Amino acid sequence: MPSTTEEDHPSEYNNYPLREAQQTNLNESCPNSGDHAAPAPPASAAQPLSKHATHIYTVSYLIFFSLLGTLARLGLQALTFYTGAPVVTGVLWANVGGSLVMGFLSEDQNLFREEWGQKSAKEPAPDAVEIEPKIRNKNHLAVKKTIPLYIGLTTGFCGCFTSFSSFMRDVFLALVNALPDPSLPTGSHIASRNGGYSFMALVAVIILTVSLSLSALIVGAHLALALTRVTPTVPFAFTRRVLDRVVVVLAWGCWLGAVFLAIWPPDRHNGPDVWRGRAVFALVFAPLGCLLRFYVSLHLNSRIPTFPLGTFAVNIFGTIIEGLCYDLQHVSGLGAVVPAALTGCQVLQGVMDGFCGSTTTISTWVAELKGLAHRRHSYLYGSASVLVALGFLVVIMGSLLWTRGFAEPVCG
Repeated sequence: MPSTTEEDHPSEYNNYPLREAQQTNLNESCPNSGDHAAPAPPASAAQPLSKHATHIYTVSYLIFFSLLGTLARLGLQALTFYTGAPVVTGVLWANVGGSLVMGFLSEDQNLFREEWGQKSAKEPAPDAVEIEPKIRNKNHLAVKKTIPLYIGLTTGFCGCFTSFSSFMRDVFLALVNALPDPSLPTGSHIASRNGGYSFMALVAVIILTVSLSLSALIVGAHLALALTRVTPTVPFAFTRRVLDRVVVVLAWGCWLGAVFLAIWPPDRHNGPDVWRGRAVFALVFAPLGCLLRFYVSLHLNSRIPTFPLGTFAVNIFGTIIEGLCYDLQHVSGLGAVVPAALTGCQVLQGVMDGFCGSTTTISTWVAELKGLAHRRHSYLYGSASVLVALGFLVVIMGSLLWTRGFAEPVCG
């Protein structure tokens, strides 16, 4: 079975390249480098990036790919939420897709083969043929997790493509028989059911999401192994001289452009400004959630090796914010005028889709479930994440639903 890893696992942050000499140390410990005892790096190896340059590139990749991941999630949700859909939780397929990409990137050995400018590995010694691939792959994975582009693809794109908070919101709505169904006519109500069916619906959403996401992670790893011969290598020189510099302009420019579009929506004069509520506000808040998840995991995931505390914290925090925003969006009688209510509803939707969706992640979560050393730790971590998040939503969303009920949102 191929091994997969998560983007926010402690090993990534323990190897995070914030010191100039760190890359030299990694290259000396990596059998791929071919640099044994010589104190000076080989001529083909580029000098390590400075601490500040690496940090800027990493943050820029996170911002840029968080925008792409959020757009991919919103687009896939819209495509998979249709009349007669066999599964009405649209975020399910985004979680599956993000986990698939995560599995591919974690298992792949070709895309970042040049690592930090080192040449391909030499032929192993005859007496080390059996153990050399394992050592090489392990060291390559450790170095790969320090590359800004890889961090952007995994933490940025995969992390924002998937959403733990949306998954838990659907779990709660399934429990209370309020899960939106595109097959129902507009304005109609869902038929009531007893508590036993509601419990079965809750279990169904959990099993579907967790099992399909874990399966997608493994399939992505299998896909990386199957495509080894045809997967290209990203040239290190091109990455450093072109991609790293271009992404700084693209990332901050796109984020600033999203802010401008939110302030001055281009479709306002031709009709209702629907895109601001559907996507633009989400793009404004998405990088904030992605960066929050990155830094919290950076500082907390290594605290408890058997329980990724950082990912757990951001998933629970994002789920709490999701529940609060959902309540504010579905409560009636606040007394706001219609234009203000519409804008406020769109902002809340943007916070849920952008900030909460990017703060929380399924791809990291399932990769950590599979990557923990002992199975009991995986079950404990997974169960705690679901039960604690669901408990908060029962208190936050349930208190409104069972007292005043959910009203139809103005921007719904």
